[in-house]
Amino acid sequence: MERPKIAIIDANTLAVLGLKQLLQNVIPIMTVETFGSLAELQANHAEQYAHYFVAMDIVLAHRTFFTENRRKTIVLTLSLNATSQLSNFHSLLINQPEPQLVRQLLMLAQHAHRGGRNLPPMPQVLRQKILTDRETEVMALIVQGYINKEIAHKLNIALATVITHRKNMMDKLGLKSVSALTIYAVMHGYVDINKI
Repeated sequence: MERPKIAIIDANTLAVLGLKQLLQNVIPIMTVETFGSLAELQANHAEQYAHYFVAMDIVLAHRTFFTENRRKTIVLTLSLNATSQLSNFHSLLINQPEPQLVRQLLMLAQHAHRGGRNLPPMPQVLRQKILTDRETEVMALIVQGYINKEIAHKLNIALATVITHRKNMMDKLGLKSVSALTIYAVMHGYVDINKI
């Protein structure tokens, strides 16, 4: 089965490359492709993309197309001021520190896709339960900012057991950092973004 796709449409190559890397980290199940213009996107079957992350100037120049695809479109903006927003479109503020940008992406994803809704089905291997119940509990506490010692105390288990669960989780999920684990936990509904 083919992975769901996201399109970034922006003429600014540097911005596109940075956003692509960030999206691939935040939503690893998605394939991210980039285009410098709407014409390039349309030449590559625009309908196949789950979302369009689009520069404001491109949305304004091709408002009809993006209005027809409003639910798929996320406008890349430099200000969240209500007077500088396009009504009825989701926006992503791109000139903010990385942690806030990742949080905003997770909030958008959690709002639109909780439990996988509004997305193409995931491959069978990814729909299977990968983590044990205890690993899921440990993961939820890790992403909420608890350290190993606090997790051990909270779950009434040994510190070594927490460390083992943590290692097993990361190996099973193929993740290398707490931020990647946080993204996984939020995207799969294990933790609400507001608890982080």
